Amino acid sequence: MIWNRKHLLDLQSLSAEEIIHLLDTAREFKAVGQRSIKKVPALRGKTVVNLFVEPSTRTRISFELAALRLSADVINFSAEASSLRKGETLKDTARNLEALNADIIILRHGASGAPHFLARFLGAHVLNAGDGAHEHPTQGLLDIFTIREKKGRIDGLNVTILGDILYSRVARSNIWALTKLGANVTLCGPPTLVPKLFESFAPNVRVTWNIDEALRDADVINLLRIQHERQKASMFPSTGEYAALFGLNTDRMAKVKPDALIMHPGPINRGVEIASSIADGPQSVILEQVTNGLAVRMAALYLVNGGASLQVTG
Repeated sequence: MIWNRKHLLDLQSLSAEEIIHLLDTAREFKAVGQRSIKKVPALRGKTVVNLFVEPSTRTRISFELAALRLSADVINFSAEASSLRKGETLKDTARNLEALNADIIILRHGASGAPHFLARFLGAHVLNAGDGAHEHPTQGLLDIFTIREKKGRIDGLNVTILGDILYSRVARSNIWALTKLGANVTLCGPPTLVPKLFESFAPNVRVTWNIDEALRDADVINLLRIQHERQKASMFPSTGEYAALFGLNTDRMAKVKPDALIMHPGPINRGVEIASSIADGPQSVILEQVTNGLAVRMAALYLVNGGASLQVTG
């Protein structure tokens, strides 16, 4: 298919065919990372700006490395050392970056809809690296890439997302993409963080507050940390109580399918949402998610810049 989107702002608006095309492109780019020379000239002469107004480690470094492997020039923007601290608006900051000939702006921002706002008036391509509690499209894509790589398919799989669903942009991106590709999604966590309204997202989404039920038939278990920074008040009594009631510990893991994948977008709170032995265990694909994130972000940068069919293997 021909990719004709100028930006990557969310997964809700993408079709199943577009998601598959992006995943297939990422598979080609993953081969680049296995070469002795890990670069291709796809973005040579282009300038990519990492405009991160919210803290990040994995996503920022992954996008930076993805752009460098595509031979782009990369500028890392620090909000703490910028004119945003002096009262400059996001719009003016972005327009100044564009005036400096930025071709692609990767935005992480605490306000939901911030990337969509920039995309309305910028000539540059905009990629959403996480906006508030709305979406984190490349994280959703790398999660699905990992599942597809390990399981060979998405259609018909039972995927449990366990943790803070209400405030999680990762959960929303996963829900939209997984359901479009035919997976059955179960959401589980404390009732204050997993409201029933999520069942309205798609017919194949269900909510349960019973962790044993959520884990029993899961082919994939994606664990989410508690988003303390986005909560206005504590949504449960303590992290100790959360760990006791909803943490994936060794006792619960013993009841999980022996071939179920254990996933986590990071950062991990060991001993809270997941025991260390499970995070580092044989069913964990957490570090593979990080590796696959690089390939997915290379694909996203390449496609929004107008990339056509790609041959990088061989």
